[in-house]
Amino acid sequence: MNCRTRMFAKPSGFTLVEVMLALSLFALLGTILYGAIALGHGAVEKSRHSFEKNQELRSAVDLLGGYIRSSYPYRLSPQNPSFFYRGEETELNFISSFSLAMGGRGMANIRLFWQSQNGEEGLLKLEEQVPVRLADENGGGGYNHGVVIRDRVSAFRLAYLDAQSEKEEWVERWDTTERKALPRAVRLSFRTAADGEVEWVFPVMMSVLAP
Repeated sequence: MNCRTRMFAKPSGFTLVEVMLALSLFALLGTILYGAIALGHGAVEKSRHSFEKNQELRSAVDLLGGYIRSSYPYRLSPQNPSFFYRGEETELNFISSFSLAMGGRGMANIRLFWQSQNGEEGLLKLEEQVPVRLADENGGGGYNHGVVIRDRVSAFRLAYLDAQSEKEEWVERWDTTERKALPRAVRLSFRTAADGEVEWVFPVMMSVLAP
């Protein structure tokens, strides 16, 4: 009786079908879990990249605004009462009382310009030179520092708010040898593929008339 009972006893363990079904379920759960982790990691990376980009742009705008707001009526020479400030549609040269190289203090020769080879897209760049050495003062030498404000910029335009006009009048060119004053504000307008139309307006804190 004991032998016969052992012969008819049900064998222990899992069948091949059960093992395959369990492996399939584990693989499905692993795929779902990996997809969720990858999706979350991608969202975190995208958010971090967007944050870093916004921080870089904010820093560049703050730097540019600091230079323009601190525009200074630097005289061309002791004999010439006119001061140096030359603005065109795609380039601006002026003297600022804010200098990054000097820790925020001291005069600096600032050049803001759009560098484009094909006239469609290019770099918006800013250059600082210290100490201030204009062309008629045997310019050259010193320390030069450059930074890219924005890349892939198109349709870049500068405009200047006339300080002597009773109404708000923006002009495309500014030369203090003709106007005898600093502009009231500087406006930058351009287009990028990521942001579309962009417009920045920076006031000039000092508006001194040359004698």
